Amino acid sequence: MDDSFIDFLIAAKKASYTGRGPQSEPSKPQSHDYRFAAGEFAYADVYLGEDHFIGQEAVWKAGQPLWGMNYVGRVVNEGFSSEFLHEVLLLVPRDNPYRGPVSHSDGGYSYSCIVKGSLDWFYGYERIWLGEVLVYEGAFHGGEVG
Repeated sequence: MDDSFIDFLIAAKKASYTGRGPQSEPSKPQSHDYRFAAGEFAYADVYLGEDHFIGQEAVWKAGQPLWGMNYVGRVVNEGFSSEFLHEVLLLVPRDNPYRGPVSHSDGGYSYSCIVKGSLDWFYGYERIWLGEVLVYEGAFHGGEVG
């Protein structure tokens, strides 16, 4: 995957759920849908649920499927902050453009993200703690489509 794909993926994430962008018409009953397009790339993020959720991100280039990621997450204790999750996801790094950075802390919250693989085939796990208490956990996997 080249730099133009990574630039697009990061821009798409920041323009959709992560950046609190506008939702599109639901594609499934009670789904949350986000779409973004620029140049020859198009992006869709669709998820179901709130405190326990499952979803998928996908990218097309010139109308052909190129890349996708499935994710699942859940709130496991009181004190979870969606504001902190959005803060973390906005920090999506170029060298790991899946979810958030390897680690981040702010206001008593801490985040960690472990990823194995590369853009063409990967899996990972993320967690958020409030102090010493785990309040959120999520898993994701995906890769190149074609």
